[in-house]
Amino acid sequence: MNWTIEAVCTGTARPFNGAETSAIVKRPREGAVQVLADGLAPDEQADRRVHGGPEMALHLYPLDHHAFWREQIGDSPLLAEPGAFGSNLAVSGLTEDMVHIGDRFRLGSKTSGALIEVSQPRQPCWKIEHRFSHKGMVAAIIRTGRCGWYFRVIEAGEVAAGDSLERVAAGAAEWSVARVFRALVAGTATPDELAQLADLAPLSPKLREKAAAKRG
Repeated sequence: MNWTIEAVCTGTARPFNGAETSAIVKRPREGAVQVLADGLAPDEQADRRVHGGPEMALHLYPLDHHAFWREQIGDSPLLAEPGAFGSNLAVSGLTEDMVHIGDRFRLGSKTSGALIEVSQPRQPCWKIEHRFSHKGMVAAIIRTGRCGWYFRVIEAGEVAAGDSLERVAAGAAEWSVARVFRALVAGTATPDELAQLADLAPLSPKLREKAAAKRG
């Protein structure tokens, strides 16, 4: 299946909350953008301990969720921005229950595009609430599973708005991003699920370690 990249968004680390900095503000880019092992070039993450790196090279937060947030917090002007939640790729019609850990997608053209792989769901943090000036958004994400997800880059390339996102290989069919999020972030995992996740090779090492630690 194919989806259309409606915008490619990048950001720089800027003052965000007192001494804190953040690059959650992502703006659309014109023309082709390089997709490298650590993500788009240029793109920044302020706190590299919890953002960025090869396992979180690209973030996709579904545009479909913006309508939900309008109902929850009102018609914030931020919701008109394709990168409002720190998303690098703006895509409609693709949500957490439709993609699986290890799914591979061709991003961009077949000749110069990148090959990317779903690595993990995104765990929400306080910066989302600070950006939108609304408390309770993190709790709503955990409750509803509207988390978005990350890709690792298998083959570098380039991408521009209007290009396609094509699923070219299926990953772990039983482990959608939505299910992994419920299990490890919402905390619903059974011992058997924790064992499966600890051994799920395409899942990011950090979350495999988390599953193993919870399993004991």
